[in-house]
Amino acid sequence: MRPSAFSITGDIATRRPAVTPVSVTPVSVRRVLPSLPWSGCHDVSVSRDRLAAVFARRRARLRSRRYATAALNPPTAPGATVPVTTPDGARLRVRVYGPAEGRPIVLVHGWGCCLEYWNPQINAFAEEYRLICYDQRGHGESGLGADGPSIDQLGDDLATVLAATLRPGEPALVVGHSMGGITVQAWAARHRDQFDSHAAGAILANTTSGRIATGTELLPGFNVPLRILGRRVQLSARLLVSLLGLPLPIPGGPLVKWLIRWRIMSRNATPDEVAFVLNIVRSCPPRGRARVERMLAEFDLGPAAEHLTVPTTVIAGDRDRLLPLAMSRALADALARVGSLVDLHILPTGHAANIEATNRFNAELAAAARRAFDTPSATTG
Repeated sequence: MRPSAFSITGDIATRRPAVTPVSVTPVSVRRVLPSLPWSGCHDVSVSRDRLAAVFARRRARLRSRRYATAALNPPTAPGATVPVTTPDGARLRVRVYGPAEGRPIVLVHGWGCCLEYWNPQINAFAEEYRLICYDQRGHGESGLGADGPSIDQLGDDLATVLAATLRPGEPALVVGHSMGGITVQAWAARHRDQFDSHAAGAILANTTSGRIATGTELLPGFNVPLRILGRRVQLSARLLVSLLGLPLPIPGGPLVKWLIRWRIMSRNATPDEVAFVLNIVRSCPPRGRARVERMLAEFDLGPAAEHLTVPTTVIAGDRDRLLPLAMSRALADALARVGSLVDLHILPTGHAANIEATNRFNAELAAAARRAFDTPSATTG
C-alpha cells in the first residue's frame, strides 16, 4: 500500500536530537532490587536484559489483574496472537478475539495504555464479532522501532496491523480512544487506498485533532488559571509537557488513585474502574510512554478528520479534563462538514468513557456495528 501525498508531521518528534545510547553495566541485585526473591544470594548480578525481563513480567501482571467487576477482567473468549513487525522493525503485539468469520471491529487504545484497556468491549462483543486489538508502538509489549514514534508512524502502524489481520476488501469498524483516535485520523489521511477498501465506519472517543498542550485542563494552573491570594496564576503548558514526558514509573497508592479519579476520570468512577485504569497505565513502559507524550504534545492533524468519509460517531465525556469536550465538538464539526458525522454523544464521564459508562458506550458501539455491516446485532452491552 502506497501512502497518499497527504503528510502529517509530528513536530516534536522531528525536532528532537538523537539520543546517545547509554551503556548499562551489570549491577548487584542485592543492592538495586533487594525485594526480589534471589536477593539473598551472594555475588549475584543481572544484566540489563534480565532486569528488563523482570520489569516486563511485573507489567504483565498489572495488565492481567482481576476485579469484582467482571467486565474489566481478562477476556474469556479465545484469542490468538498475530505476529506483526513494522517496516522499521517494531514488533507489535496484536491479539484477535472472537470467531474467525466474525465481522471485524478494530480497537485502538490511547496514550499510556495497552490492548487490555478494551477488556469491557472485548468481553461484550467477542462472542459475535472478531475483535482486533494491538499495543501501539512503545506501549504494552510493542517496541518503539528504529524510527520511534510520530503521528505519521502511528497511522502507518495501524495500516500494517490491518494488512496482517483483514482479508482483501473486508469491511471493518475502526474505533479509536484518545491517542487511538488520533491514530485513526492519521491512517485515514495517509492510507486512502486501504481506507477505501476496508473502512465501513468509525468511532472517535475522547480524542482530538491536535494542540493538546494548549487545550488540556488536566492539572490546575495549566491553561486554566488558578486564583491564589486573590491573584490569577497560570503555569506554562511547556512545564506540563516536561512533567508528563519524564520516563518515570507511575506508583500506586491512595494519592495516585485520587488523581486518576478526579483528574483523569470523574467522581462517578467506581473503585474497580479507577484501579483498572491505574493498573493499565502503570503497565506502560516508562520510556515508551515518555517518548510518545513528547511527540503528542504539540502535533496538529489539521483537517485530517475530514478524511473519515464513512459514518463516524464521536463520543466525549462532559468531565474530560485531559482532552476536554471542546476538542470533541471541533472534531464533530469537521465531520459534519464532509457529511460523515452520525452523532456526537456526550456521556457523564471523564477521559475513560468506555470504562466509566461501559453500557452506554457499548450501545453506541453496537449501533455503529449495525450500520457498518448492515446486519442486526445481538450485542447491546
